Amino acid sequence: MSGFAFKQFKVEHDHCAMKVSTDGILLGAWANLTDANTLLDIGTGTGLLALMCKQRRPTLSITAVEIDKNAYNQALQNVANSPWPNITIQHQTIQNFNSDAPFDVIISNPPYFNHSLKGNNAARNTARHTDGLSFEELINAFRQLSHSQSRFCLILPSTEAEVFIELAVKHGLYLNAHCQVQATPGKPISRSLMTFSYLQSQTDNSTLCIRELNNNYTTDYVALCKAFYLKMT
Repeated sequence: MSGFAFKQFKVEHDHCAMKVSTDGILLGAWANLTDANTLLDIGTGTGLLALMCKQRRPTLSITAVEIDKNAYNQALQNVANSPWPNITIQHQTIQNFNSDAPFDVIISNPPYFNHSLKGNNAARNTARHTDGLSFEELINAFRQLSHSQSRFCLILPSTEAEVFIELAVKHGLYLNAHCQVQATPGKPISRSLMTFSYLQSQTDNSTLCIRELNNNYTTDYVALCKAFYLKMT
């Protein structure tokens, strides 16, 4: 099967370097969309995050940006075949993206490998490595495309998340929510779901375990994602 079928839409990903992943599903289900009217998805890939956020909040006006031409074309296809064909997809770098109005929420499942060895797939390298979009550039993009009440939601591996948090604080952002994710009980924390803004608050810390030791999804993960997975009730 080339695509990933959700309850309300299907995501084809055979032409995308980065396939549908648990990381993307986690972020799309977890991101804080409260009272948001506009959303920007940086590096949309398949269009997964944009589609998940539109399902959760159909009134959202969503723009998504993607640098890779094949992924851009596939995102266009996925959006056109979804219940929400009015999602806007733009083929360009976020560094050169401009908007007439700031966004209420900016969301990203960004590249995160800083110093690791690269493979021979150029598109996959672009999607996974920070050469084309550094953490500093990502933070600058949020600052340029946001207003005083905007939120920035993203997911990163735990080690990279520590680096990102430190950098974000230096740029005047506050970590408002931090959910640390582990694959199974006893495994180390592997991912960080984060919400930043310009508003100082006590960080809402939480943890999420994806699977039980018997490999069934945990109650918490089902509660978060059941609106999307076909076989979750």
